[in-house]
Amino acid sequence: MRAGVPGMPIMDKHLGEWRGEYIHVDADGKIVDRHASHLYCRIPEDGSFSFIQTNTYTWDDGRQEVFDFGGRVENEIAYFDTERITGEMSQVDDLTIVLTWSYKDDPDNYLYELIQLSRDGRHKCRTWHWMDGDRLVKRTIISETKVA
Repeated sequence: MRAGVPGMPIMDKHLGEWRGEYIHVDADGKIVDRHASHLYCRIPEDGSFSFIQTNTYTWDDGRQEVFDFGGRVENEIAYFDTERITGEMSQVDDLTIVLTWSYKDDPDNYLYELIQLSRDGRHKCRTWHWMDGDRLVKRTIISETKVA
């Protein structure tokens, strides 16, 4: 692996493996889904992306989903364009990232994500605001701990 993500220094703190939990709540705050997560963020050797994150989601019933998200950093903004999503991410300060994105199969949706890293770099919390037709329809609350 190469060292460092040029143009977005906060990403260096996000490299590695993280375990946590996603809790999805509807607009009224009722839990509608909950599952474990394992994220692996790395810099690919081949230079195909500035970084790649693999998200593995696991539910109590054994169901599992795995997704890769490759980002390219240009002029201090990371851009995503996968089969599943399109979006962009910016570093706000030494501990904070803001990400806006949407699912390609649903043109009326978009999401705002805030990622907050702890000062010691061992924990992060994230929140997603799911918008559909310019209405808040869901929120996702994520807590993660760095494991490697």
